[in-house]
Amino acid sequence: MRQHARVVVIGGGAMGVSLLYHLAKRGWGDVVLVERQELTAGSTWHAAGLCTHFAHNATIMEMRAHSVRLYREVLTAETGLPTGFHASGALRVTRSPERMAEFRHVQGLGRFVGYDFNILTPAELKKIYPLCETDGILGAFHEPHDGHVDPTLATNAMAAGARSRGAEIVRHNPVLSIERTASGEWLVRTAQGDITAEHVVNAAGTWCREIGTMMGIDLPVVPMLHQYVVTDTVPEIAARIAAGEKELPIIRDPEESWYLRQERDGYIVGPYEKAAHPWAIDGVPPEFGMELLPPDLDRVEHIIALAMERVPALANAGIKTVVNGPITFTPDANPLVGPAFNLRNGWLLTGSSMGVMEGGGAGAFLADWIVDGEPPRDALAIDPRRFGNYADRDYRVDKAVECFGLQFGVHYPYEEREAARPRRTTPALDIQLSQGAVLGAAYGWERPNWFATGSIDRNPELTFKRPGWLGAVKGECLAVRDGAGVIDLSAFSKFEVSGPDAEAFMASLGANTPPSRVGRIGLIHVLTERGGVASEFTVTRLEQHRFYLTSAALAERHDEDLLRARSATFAGVVIENITERRGVLGVMGPNAAEILQAVSEVDFSNAAFPWLSAQTIRIAGIKVTALRVSYAGEPGWELHVQLAQFRRLYEAIGKAGAKHGLRPFGVYALNFMRLEKGYRGWGADLTTERTPLEAGLGALVKADGRSFVGREAMLERQKAHPWRMALLEIEDDGERLPFYSHAVLHEGRPVGVITSGGYGFRTSKVLAFAYLRPGVPELEFGVSILGNERAARELREAPYDPRNLRLRGLDHLQSAASI
Repeated sequence: MRQHARVVVIGGGAMGVSLLYHLAKRGWGDVVLVERQELTAGSTWHAAGLCTHFAHNATIMEMRAHSVRLYREVLTAETGLPTGFHASGALRVTRSPERMAEFRHVQGLGRFVGYDFNILTPAELKKIYPLCETDGILGAFHEPHDGHVDPTLATNAMAAGARSRGAEIVRHNPVLSIERTASGEWLVRTAQGDITAEHVVNAAGTWCREIGTMMGIDLPVVPMLHQYVVTDTVPEIAARIAAGEKELPIIRDPEESWYLRQERDGYIVGPYEKAAHPWAIDGVPPEFGMELLPPDLDRVEHIIALAMERVPALANAGIKTVVNGPITFTPDANPLVGPAFNLRNGWLLTGSSMGVMEGGGAGAFLADWIVDGEPPRDALAIDPRRFGNYADRDYRVDKAVECFGLQFGVHYPYEEREAARPRRTTPALDIQLSQGAVLGAAYGWERPNWFATGSIDRNPELTFKRPGWLGAVKGECLAVRDGAGVIDLSAFSKFEVSGPDAEAFMASLGANTPPSRVGRIGLIHVLTERGGVASEFTVTRLEQHRFYLTSAALAERHDEDLLRARSATFAGVVIENITERRGVLGVMGPNAAEILQAVSEVDFSNAAFPWLSAQTIRIAGIKVTALRVSYAGEPGWELHVQLAQFRRLYEAIGKAGAKHGLRPFGVYALNFMRLEKGYRGWGADLTTERTPLEAGLGALVKADGRSFVGREAMLERQKAHPWRMALLEIEDDGERLPFYSHAVLHEGRPVGVITSGGYGFRTSKVLAFAYLRPGVPELEFGVSILGNERAARELREAPYDPRNLRLRGLDHLQSAASI
């Protein structure tokens, strides 16, 4: 075994071996994988081997598609070894109209990404799967390129491909400890000796928490027990084989929560029960290896009975084997793929409940990230830093149980799942609840999504149609337009950057320059090496060498890592995460200044407190950093205060605003209003895949005479074949609103994709942001929203206050008709 390596991969399942293979394929042959037992000894060996393209996120869809291509053709062509891939195709059946809407949403995303999915009638379903009863079925989703693979054969083929390129695999070599050397490298101590490495990757699957503890991190992962049954011969399948019929496709019934696939002349049936069973929550038994747990069919027999009703042939076979083993779940059921928080060159490739299905693509994704220094596609859905320190033991267990029970749940837009809440709250939460707040969660923070006005919008049903809360949100938007609104923005990530080198660091940080004067505010987009948008910061210069930064709630750990990494070459810079110490209250609307004036001696006039300026003041005797900014596009302020004082501030503003039409509003109204202003949102409209110039943010790019990460790549992409972001007005059908991942069409051809959308109540327009492919001119478009194509046109400017006159309090300079 080598003693030095560029990368040590810990774990020999499908994901770890895939990473080793893809690193070697990228030219990093000086890599080693250590496995405590045999390859596949965790959950890989007992996996059912299903492979699908189905996903609600483009990155995950492509990751799964990469696995299919790898197992179906690439590995055997390269190594000569079989993977046991069966190109059977797959079906998902439903009796639910809402599920049919979900199917059409995924179909639209696939259409843009490049994968064709079919929506079938019951008769078409019966033709493809003659053993299926179609009573009650509305339709089916057909994935023609899906299949299943032999997990052990596929993993060994990847291992052979890695070894042929110089990579080393050491079996029966458990990791004993992981340390940092004085030079900052990793020292991995194993039973067969020590390895010093530049990078270490935790791909330990079932044992990932134990390896995480050695690395110094607490991973939000829980092993969950999943059973499937392998049958004896099914006479109907045996007859099909004898007649030369092709293999039956995999079939799933998400309402009844089971999957079924042909296994030679029998079946594998896999049920997912609603009452999930976590296992080894506080540590996997040291002796556990390639064992299974005893069968517990009482838990799942009612689900298997439902599968028998749908496919009666299943009832004609006896049971050969029951597989009951652990698979890992994260709090959102997506894997952890990417950097470990606050650990330089520490990486995670684990937590996948579908490790074989995702392993091939996940290994390729992380290999590219390690080699290139940035992810190959938008990573937000799988980046391990999407969870924060709120994800403690109870949180990870409760969320894993919830995710397992909803393995086949419908993915609704605006869905909020309730398990493991609340985690992070402000002191004013009880007041907000008394005002009718309906809460959502963002990075552990409880925050109002909207304020209910009656029983009809307090508990509306989840739907793909216009939601029941839309009336309440309309009232909030119009109240902010006509009077004033107050919103809790405490979920923002918040940082202070200070020290003698703070100014130089901030000047190098991103595409825009920092505010040049104390008390001014700017917006800076930090870029990746390829010029994509890594993050977005609102930057306030508090003192000559002290800056206050806020960013998206979901970006807290991501942005802390980014700031610390980018400031490493500046000796005199201090980065402080103050997210949990500050609350933020937004007061927005034409009456905002009067309300604040009533509880402060500060002059809030345009002349004394202009747009994009900041002052440290007192409001109702409370020290506040007041920023004159407004994501809603109305005159307004963000009031940043010590979290302990947030309740007093909320009460004081509420009391002062009572006679000025002040109304609490939530993040749904704010999101709709920012669309009317043409404001992009990080994580949806702004990602690592597109540059700020492609996103239409040229006014915030100061590239002349400056040096910053990603500058040259951004400019080169703009010279070549850039994408571009368009704000679209979409025909209003009165039934559905756009949200994300809908295909934009021209003459029936997908030319773009919606990134975010909603309704502008101040302009009476259905609006959406979309990225359009290179070379697409300004045209009339169609947008396919859940299978219904609607006309769309590109807007040349924001439909609401395009000159920012209202925002600056200067709307007396234009007529109301021109707003």
